Amino acid sequence: MSAAHVLGLRIRNTVIVGSGLLTDQERNIRRLLETGAGAVVTKTIHPSPPTDLDERLVRLPTGMLNSTTYSKRPVAHWLAALRSFAQDGLPVIASVHAGSPEELGTLAAEVQATGCRALELGISCLNEEAGLEEDTPDRVYAYASATRARTSLPFSVKLAIGEGLADRARAAGEGGADAVTVSDTIPGAAISPATGELELGGAFGYSGPGIKPLVLAAIWRLRARGFGLPVLGCGGVASGRDVADYLAVGAEAVQVYTALHTDMHATLHRIVTESAGITARALEATS
Repeated sequence: MSAAHVLGLRIRNTVIVGSGLLTDQERNIRRLLETGAGAVVTKTIHPSPPTDLDERLVRLPTGMLNSTTYSKRPVAHWLAALRSFAQDGLPVIASVHAGSPEELGTLAAEVQATGCRALELGISCLNEEAGLEEDTPDRVYAYASATRARTSLPFSVKLAIGEGLADRARAAGEGGADAVTVSDTIPGAAISPATGELELGGAFGYSGPGIKPLVLAAIWRLRARGFGLPVLGCGGVASGRDVADYLAVGAEAVQVYTALHTDMHATLHRIVTESAGITARALEATS
């Protein structure tokens, strides 16, 4: 697969490992890159992550529910890890969030000082802040513009599909974002067959194959409406065909995450290999 450019990074392919529990350790990040990922996004770094939540995963036939939020590792731990990644020239994207736009700007500046070369703003986690029911264009703009005021690093804003996506994506660009990542998890719920009650005790983040058609449609609509910033597609990627589908509707790169909870490295290697094969065949057909 030919190299690509994403958020100022020259990456060897367009398959990026998204942010989550699997990217909460330096050794995991390094091994994912060794396995073939074009880049890896860290679990979201937060100066004061919630400590009173019951964070769990529930596997479903069509994906996964999770009640997780941000990394519990201190900012100082992450700054040291990012410095190490930068010294080794590794394509690691730091996912960051904070309790206020001003705090996020400060955190972004600290991350830039490590030599890290790209950011993703993980501001749309629906597992906190009352499900982000108030995730408005003004909120997105506030976080993006505060980040841009404190750093020159390229950054993407991760957004969930749903009402007002076009306005939120536009607000991200107006705030100084270089790209948007679509989509963060969407609200989902499941009933426990053992208890007849809601798994995890409520509606939480749903990811996996079930959301792929919805995200494809959302990215296609953004492009149809003239949205010009790069888009990182994310949702339900489990094969090279899924990667190709996201590129076909206008994504510049594709993030994979939920599928990696099963045979992480073997699954990633398969997706990267399949994607490379599809790209090679497409090039042969046009030559």
